[in-house]
Amino acid sequence: MSIMKEEIQERHCLAALVDNEAGVLARVIGLFSGRGYNIESLTVAEVDHEGHTSRITIVTTGTPMIIEQIKAQLGRLVPVHKVVDLTVEYDSIEREMALVKVVGTGEKRVESLRLSEAFRARVIDTTHSSFVFELTGAPSKIDAFVNLMRPLGLVEVSRTGVVAIGRGASNM
Repeated sequence: MSIMKEEIQERHCLAALVDNEAGVLARVIGLFSGRGYNIESLTVAEVDHEGHTSRITIVTTGTPMIIEQIKAQLGRLVPVHKVVDLTVEYDSIEREMALVKVVGTGEKRVESLRLSEAFRARVIDTTHSSFVFELTGAPSKIDAFVNLMRPLGLVEVSRTGVVAIGRGASNM
């Protein structure tokens, strides 16, 4: 009698260097949706204007086998030049930016401002009853800030998604 070992889901940050042309992002997303893979975060920007290339950073979860399948299938797409698993292949840095709106008065307002200082969040808009904070950092830092703001009057959050880069002299 064999016992099936349940494989653990892992979070991975993948970066793909792609041609900057119409339809490329749709093809990459189609690969994920067509196979039932989840995308937790997605960011895209042109990184080489002269070379017409963009970088797509995708945070996804899956078993080690699924992550390998995703990397292989991404690498086979024609407009994809290179795929790197920043979680495994490099010592990397991840950052995200968020705008967080908190509405409140009195002690709750004072407490939200005090916490924002502890997290190094900048106040970028203020009214008599609200603040909009700008916060940059690791996704876990933003999660912690948002969770602390909930009881103080959190009404809206807008996040950029993860951007990541390998440390040191190596490049993608």
